[in-house]
Amino acid sequence: MLTEKIEKITKLKNEHMKNLTLLIIDDEQSQLESLQSFLKRRNYTIFTANNGLEGIKIIQNNYIDVVLTDFRMPELDGMGVLKKSKEINPELDVVIITAFGSVDDAVEIMKSGAYDYLSKPIDLDELENLLLRIKEKRLLSEENKKLKEQLKNKFGLEGIVTRSPLMEEVINTAARVADSKATVLILGESGTGKELMAKAIHFSGNRSSKPFITVNVASLSENLIESELFGHEKGSFTGAVSSRLGRFEEANNGTLFIDEVGDIPLQTQVKLLRAIQFGEIQKIGSNTAINVNVRIVAATHRNLEEMIKNGQFREDLFYRLNVISLKMPPLRNRKEDIPLLTDYFIKKYAEIDQKEVKGITSLALDKLIKFNYPGNIRELENLIERAVILCRYEYIDINDLPTNLGVITESGLLDPHNLKDDYEAKMKAFETELINEALKQTNGNQSAAARLLSISERHLRSRLERLGLKNR
Repeated sequence: MLTEKIEKITKLKNEHMKNLTLLIIDDEQSQLESLQSFLKRRNYTIFTANNGLEGIKIIQNNYIDVVLTDFRMPELDGMGVLKKSKEINPELDVVIITAFGSVDDAVEIMKSGAYDYLSKPIDLDELENLLLRIKEKRLLSEENKKLKEQLKNKFGLEGIVTRSPLMEEVINTAARVADSKATVLILGESGTGKELMAKAIHFSGNRSSKPFITVNVASLSENLIESELFGHEKGSFTGAVSSRLGRFEEANNGTLFIDEVGDIPLQTQVKLLRAIQFGEIQKIGSNTAINVNVRIVAATHRNLEEMIKNGQFREDLFYRLNVISLKMPPLRNRKEDIPLLTDYFIKKYAEIDQKEVKGITSLALDKLIKFNYPGNIRELENLIERAVILCRYEYIDINDLPTNLGVITESGLLDPHNLKDDYEAKMKAFETELINEALKQTNGNQSAAARLLSISERHLRSRLERLGLKNR
């Protein structure tokens, strides 16, 4: 019965969003008529009732924004109206009209959920200002709801494109834990969408209106990781010219996504464990503990269990992080998603680049499906972005795709009649991928990328030029 009433109220609500709908409840007819006349002139929709029981019937059958109710009434007083009306519609704003000398009672009622109170005789200017505040509050609330819904649709689990049973299993698990406080560990190769999944968990859960903060450990030097996570005080180390908040404090009451958690040094792992275990952190250079309420979602492409065996990762931290584990399947294991993802990326980059690209030919799509994607979804996205830019017609054709695409097929077999071309193309593709990954991990710093690849910077520059990557 109550569910049906709520559904009816929700339907009626959409019809009355532009103007507030008021219900005036007062057993004094002169007061009732006076308020009704004043508020009608200001284009409010008005309902009236001479007693509390009559007022509740109106609330049950109509969408009401605000109730103006007298405090002292027979049968059902202002307190009763407040309680019953909130049971019917929790979003209802109730204003208590109280005679002089009963202000204390009205304040007590406000503690029970009333929006405000007015003393008799009513100051009409005060009443009008109060209703304007309520209207502004409601408009802001609706905007926040819309924004929250948009974020959920864009970043939530509903926004993840898939037909893959493997991926659907991951999504179903994520949906069940979205509202939980439990830590989540997302595993998978680079480019499989680990950060996307972390965002989806956050924006689908009860922390969606709170901060979602990301820190990529792999992009930080070892001596900066602790400061990035926990913050530091001014003068705590060379270069600390001012105090700064760490990511934990920034994410308070929300979600902290720690990407590439396997790259955290052992010393910092101890502090991370304490932060998760006790909900408190300590800035570098401070002796004061700071309480934080943060939901941790971590991700890594590394084998943490193997790292534990090698003494590179703490076992106790692993179990704290691995309360809920999600394994992101590589794109080669969810090829049924390639057409969906391709269509999504075409629309995305056609809009960004203002291109009249509507889709992709069957031959080109078939070529995309046969490729194994060592870079996973990120690689597919890059391919489509490139193809959209190069495409001269309405549909991406096979000529818009890289010539070396498809060398590594689903079967992994080489063409026995074209070994030379296969070898050169495959080696070029592999080398390009390797160098691009090194540059990505070092934010385009060629010196750092060369060190990562264990080659000289001169050698790297030579390879970049030979591969046509010299302008990177």
